Amino acid sequence: MNYRIEISPLPQWSDARGEGVRKQIAKFFGFPVEKVWSRDVYTVSASLTEEEARRVASLLYNPVLQGWRVGAAKSSNFEPLPECDYLVAVGFKPGVTDNVGRSARAAVGDILGRKLREDEHIFSSTEYLLYGPKLTREEAETIGSKLLANELIQSVLVLSGEEAANGIPLNLPMVNGRQGGEVHEYNLEVPDDQLLEISRKGILALSLEEMKAIQGYFRQAQNREKYGLGHNPTDVELEVLAQTWSEHCKHKIFSAKIDYENLENGEKQEIVSCYKTFIQKSTREIADKVDWLVSVFSDNAGVIDFNDKIDLVYKVETHNSPSALDPYGGAMTGIVGVNRDPLGTGQGADLLINVWGYCLGSPFTDEKDVPEGLLHPRRLRDGVHKGVIDGGNQSGIPYGNGWEYFDERYIGKPLVYCGTVGTLPKMVHGVRGASKTIKPGDLIVMGGGRIGKDGIHGATFSSEELHKDSPVQAVQIGDPITQKKLGDFIHEARERGLYRFITDNGAGGLSSSVGEMAELCNGCRMDLALAPVKYAGLQPWEILVSEAQERMSFAVPPEKIDEFRQLAKERDVEVSVLGEFTDDGKFHIQYNGRTVALLDIEFMHGGLPRLSLRARWKAPHFPEPDLSSRKAGEDLVAMMGRLNICSDEYKARQYDHEVKGLSVVKPFIGKCRDVAGDATVTMVEPLSREGVILSSAILPRYSDIDTYHMTASCIDLGIRRVVAVGGKIDRTAGLDNFCWPDPVQSEKTPDGEYKLAQLVRANQALADYTKKFMVPCISGKDSMKNDSTRGGRKISIPPSLLFSVISKMDDVTKAVTPDAKKAGDLVYVIGMTRPELGGSEYFAMLGATGNNVPKVDAERALATYRAVSNATDAELVHSLTTPALGGLGVAFARVAMAGRLGLEIDLGAIPAENCSELEVLFSESNSRFVATVPPEKKQEFETMLSGVVFAEVGKVIPEQKLVLRGSRGTEEIPLEALLREYKGTLDQI
Repeated sequence: MNYRIEISPLPQWSDARGEGVRKQIAKFFGFPVEKVWSRDVYTVSASLTEEEARRVASLLYNPVLQGWRVGAAKSSNFEPLPECDYLVAVGFKPGVTDNVGRSARAAVGDILGRKLREDEHIFSSTEYLLYGPKLTREEAETIGSKLLANELIQSVLVLSGEEAANGIPLNLPMVNGRQGGEVHEYNLEVPDDQLLEISRKGILALSLEEMKAIQGYFRQAQNREKYGLGHNPTDVELEVLAQTWSEHCKHKIFSAKIDYENLENGEKQEIVSCYKTFIQKSTREIADKVDWLVSVFSDNAGVIDFNDKIDLVYKVETHNSPSALDPYGGAMTGIVGVNRDPLGTGQGADLLINVWGYCLGSPFTDEKDVPEGLLHPRRLRDGVHKGVIDGGNQSGIPYGNGWEYFDERYIGKPLVYCGTVGTLPKMVHGVRGASKTIKPGDLIVMGGGRIGKDGIHGATFSSEELHKDSPVQAVQIGDPITQKKLGDFIHEARERGLYRFITDNGAGGLSSSVGEMAELCNGCRMDLALAPVKYAGLQPWEILVSEAQERMSFAVPPEKIDEFRQLAKERDVEVSVLGEFTDDGKFHIQYNGRTVALLDIEFMHGGLPRLSLRARWKAPHFPEPDLSSRKAGEDLVAMMGRLNICSDEYKARQYDHEVKGLSVVKPFIGKCRDVAGDATVTMVEPLSREGVILSSAILPRYSDIDTYHMTASCIDLGIRRVVAVGGKIDRTAGLDNFCWPDPVQSEKTPDGEYKLAQLVRANQALADYTKKFMVPCISGKDSMKNDSTRGGRKISIPPSLLFSVISKMDDVTKAVTPDAKKAGDLVYVIGMTRPELGGSEYFAMLGATGNNVPKVDAERALATYRAVSNATDAELVHSLTTPALGGLGVAFARVAMAGRLGLEIDLGAIPAENCSELEVLFSESNSRFVATVPPEKKQEFETMLSGVVFAEVGKVIPEQKLVLRGSRGTEEIPLEALLREYKGTLDQI
């Protein structure tokens, strides 16, 4: 029996969701919609009586704010809404994860006192009633397809009011089951062009050289006949190799042999693996000199020592390609997916803090400038942030650091960064918390969510540019509720010592997780028919490579499996034994006992041909803008409203940063808590003085000039933001996330050699400056081929490096914030300003790039950072901040705005080399700070800073204005004007 249950706000109350949609319609389209009313609809397809359906409905709603009805029946407090002009119904397509429906299904089971059968379903949908007599059907359809739904994963039904009154079709997105368990073979004894066609059609993202290596392997494979296999690979085997060898998983470009030449100075270098030559090597050299690195580049996340009880775990991931297709599902999968990295590190970490960041096109982009097939940046931003919010808030994990960066080149593909910090006990059930092992005979166990078509080809899809044939099934939608139950179960199982090894089912699903686990013990045997699936009809290869969410893989000793299963049952977590680990050197996959894949572990992980690439560097040159007619005060006010400087508080506040009650320095600081800080400080345990500092830095426009100095500047900015909140660099670590356009020379990428040289230079700087600062990289990720060719237009992102920083703070009571605290305090600038406006936000405002990109003098910077840290440790400063985008001008404004106090600044007193006053204000030179110091601490403060560049440049004043005294006279800028620009640009957006 099928029942339609409506849950709607009562007419006497407002509908916040509907009003939000009305505002979006007005902003996006300007269509004549006067009112929007929304309602949730549950379609119940189950053996229920009408009385049971009514009882279910009466328990699914809020009796204060909502009414319900089943079909045409009325509840006692709910009258039908007046007939609308158009109704837009949005539901999920068959097979797409429906978290609301899944939760409702569990609730219905509780209400009825019995679990629903496998063939009983509940589907959720949302209906929007549009009121506007002048609205046309075409406009209503545009609202549905362009605003309310993503047609890749959702169905949209538009009805006129009259049509809706005559009956709304039931939302029943059933998966039509087909015969599962089919296995096909590929004949690879074909010409080269057909080999490439097999790769293209299968979305395998394998090159001709890689396909020929696979061809050669199967020609020589031995003893396959006794397993019922021939010399042709099965679809299961080919999919496994495509996933294992994908750019996403094998980092082929970072592992390539590169012939690098600097055409500027004739320098030549052969690099075999940027990762090993620069990133891994520099961290190893630092590890020889410090004793607090626990586990780096060998697990799902990096691990550093914190105290005698716990270690800190940190990982930052990207989820760019899925977010480009479905912003909500892609970003939610990003945040819950990166949660599983610490969960799967060592013996399993406890989750502490999330971080997020997005690189997007401007939300004010004209619709006509967005190529066909791409989503508008505002819609991307809304969907991405909602996905992160739902994934994070519903998981009960606060955010500790969040940011946004805007550039028109991210229209082609957004960058969506998600990260998680966790804590790992030093010892777990007699085992080192950061360790993990597998023994032959251990059972392969999968726990958590079920397997569906979502996420199939996610790894290979993420290894390509975004194009018109990008696969819909690569989209995933996370379920934070299921994952929360899984996480709680993992912690209990960890404390009981019920498993030896745990890892995430991330990119590539079981193929990746079990494949990597099998490499450690040299073999596995697994039967895919034992894996739980969401619906019938999945083929073996789909089960193996699906990236359906909320799943972890375990190695469980046979003697612990009964206790493991019993605990899972008690915690309502589904676990399944799929096979066992062996030491026979084979990745042996079965389906109902029949062998469907048999690959040598050695070939699977070591048979990938190494790429051989050329990189050629020649520095670009750009015209310099004329600054002679610019006015500092007017430009500073305008700068405060720039997308990369203004406040994103409206969006950020939608994600809770106070869950757990551990935050010390929050994301927004100051008298009114409405100005973004430099970094955040969080206690690791309630009421503890020990804390963790999180900061990050990303400076994509510097890449237009030189990625070497871009990378050095990112490292410097990330580190000095730690210092700016009272931290020290002695126990500071970094994470590198490279997101690059395609750097492989081809007909589609004629400038590939230059882009690859940019990648080499960024890696060189990463090695140079992490060693100079003694700040090792403990984890990282690279995402290549961030390009789009949709709509017939190629758009490549700027080379982008996110450098995330984590640092231990011994005493959080000494944390410092940027806001001016007291009139009469002295203002100091620490560090030298140079005319370094190349790639700056100021030049971007003028439509220019320039050439003199900021550079880093690591020796001077280190001396400065140690002196400033000594001053904050001695509690000599009332406020401290570090200039970044917008330079000192924006830094002064932030100090004043945050404290709601004024500053009086003598521009001529600021330490500077060969700078005009505009360059003093807006240069983005590195390694600088602005401090406010009580007059009685002046002598002690200046003594503490002896040996580094600094100067007293002004004072804090009670009047709410920024006073700039220079050679051209005095300019007074009201704080009101600065705040209006700073808070207004993205307000309510």
